[in-house]
Amino acid sequence: MRPLLKTSWAALALLVLLSLAGCQTTGTQNNKLTEAQYAYSAAIRWGDFEGAANMIEPKLRKKLAPTPLQLERYKQIQISAYHDAGSEVDKEKGSAARVVNIGVINRHTLGERSVRYVEAWTWDPEAKTWWLISGLPDLWEGQ
Repeated sequence: MRPLLKTSWAALALLVLLSLAGCQTTGTQNNKLTEAQYAYSAAIRWGDFEGAANMIEPKLRKKLAPTPLQLERYKQIQISAYHDAGSEVDKEKGSAARVVNIGVINRHTLGERSVRYVEAWTWDPEAKTWWLISGLPDLWEGQ
């Protein structure tokens, strides 16, 4: 009876390890897009624009990353809303776009306004991640 019990425990332990390894490697392209967009929107909502800039595609990061002056401007505002207004995904091209409406409050005047922003994303098959290629939102709309 004992050898059978040991074999059963060993088989159960192996089964658990294999299932955990499977959980770690699964995750569809769509799930990864949802996760990336959620992390990005959370960074924006909480005012972590430097963290959000880390989601910009590495080759574009130097060009699209905010300057120190832009980061100071971001400190003058508070995000009050971040709502998805529609999105589309082209898996074959590895691209996605999402339109969002962002509520912006000026910390000095307490005036609130809404800004529409289009996020553009690209799939990196080597890194198995989605990268932002549109840069951070212009919350001043050219002002």
